[in-house]
Amino acid sequence: MGAAIGSNNPAILPAHRLHGQPRRQPSSSSEFRHVMTDLAMPKSLWIETAPPGAAFSVLDGVRKADICIVGGGFTGLSAALHLAEAGIDVVLLDAAEPGWGASGRNGGQVIPGLKYDPDELLLRYGPEQGARAVAASGGAADFTFDLIRRLGIDCDAVQNGWIQGAPSPTGLATAQARAAKWMALGARVEAIDRARTASLIGHDYYLGAFLDHRGGHVQPLSYARGLAVAAAAAGATIHVRSPAIGLAKAAGRWRVTTPGGAVEADRVILATNGYTDLAGRGEPFGSLAHSVLPAFSYQIATRPLTDNLRRQVLAGDQSVSETRRLLIYYRFDREGRLVLGGRGHFRDTSEPEFFRHIERAFATLFPNLADQPIAHRWGGRIAMTQDHLPHLHEPAPGLTAGLGYNGRGVAMATVMGKILADQARGTTELPLPTTPVTGIPFAGFRRPIGSAFRLWYGVLDWRERRLA
Repeated sequence: MGAAIGSNNPAILPAHRLHGQPRRQPSSSSEFRHVMTDLAMPKSLWIETAPPGAAFSVLDGVRKADICIVGGGFTGLSAALHLAEAGIDVVLLDAAEPGWGASGRNGGQVIPGLKYDPDELLLRYGPEQGARAVAASGGAADFTFDLIRRLGIDCDAVQNGWIQGAPSPTGLATAQARAAKWMALGARVEAIDRARTASLIGHDYYLGAFLDHRGGHVQPLSYARGLAVAAAAAGATIHVRSPAIGLAKAAGRWRVTTPGGAVEADRVILATNGYTDLAGRGEPFGSLAHSVLPAFSYQIATRPLTDNLRRQVLAGDQSVSETRRLLIYYRFDREGRLVLGGRGHFRDTSEPEFFRHIERAFATLFPNLADQPIAHRWGGRIAMTQDHLPHLHEPAPGLTAGLGYNGRGVAMATVMGKILADQARGTTELPLPTTPVTGIPFAGFRRPIGSAFRLWYGVLDWRERRLA
């Protein structure tokens, strides 16, 4: 999804971890340097179709800056861009390269809003804070597309809307209520019936849908690389293959250490999201990692469809996801490939056997395309929070973090970058409250707990679908 896979890159990601093997922290700077040299961009449709990334250097020596950002995904790049445009000296460190993590692997769906509807945000946050949260989240897709247009980023941006299909009566009631709440605020949304949903999508699996005209889709890796170029052009310094292996404060300044040097800054922004558990030694990385549940989202893509088949599916070129808990999401890319994704196993892999459930969903939704060969398989991490809301933290004075997009990372991570930039500049009335870092109970058992929830959610979805 937009989110469907969260955002941002690891600050430290040993290469052997890519294949699901147990983590062993490198014991020296020289070992870190060797590991990161071997860290290539993972295979995906997006790496094959994105323009080459810009050439950025490895950090070598000590660099002083106003602000240091750890993580080169949508959050970190957006923060770097907005800070640099404000004339602030900012250095961004990434363990691999911009877009290496979920920002370059997600479904590219640009989805407005959060899991909560406007009335729920007002109830949770209060009238003033809630109104800012509603405005920022509801406007997140417009903010993202406006930014793309302003910067001239070539990322196949299409703002033709986002459809949330309802496979069950419960989901249909949710979609209809959501539309009514946003329509009352003047948003460009509507509830659509089964016939119109089928005409837009190309199958009649859904009983109806929520259609949000503010949404759309992008080529996510192209977008991440475009943000990096724009941030650098605005004056930000970006260093690649420069993992943060140390974080400490001395003499009133923060020092972020890498294998090749260090950045000394007044403030540090942590933008590591689903890869936070691999993002550094000690605190606050451990506490932040325990505040989210990392989950994997898997995707498949067909070969470009013929014009005849292309006309039968997603005639309006919207992006689609669902109201069910274990949702499936899909859209077309620029060349007419159908890209479809859903929740995956706790493993970073492209091995075909791990994608069978996605392929079965593909055949169920699009039986007329079932004979189309699958040309690409890939996945990446997203970060889920216990309350299903993105979190803004300040673990220590001058140290901030934003993470936890729950599958809506393209738009919301872009907005979070702006929020973090504004916070660093002293803005007090932010769209999200700054909250303490709170660990998820039994964090050490996140994988088995996540697997159990996935099974239970599947049962609930199946029971609700039987009522359709």
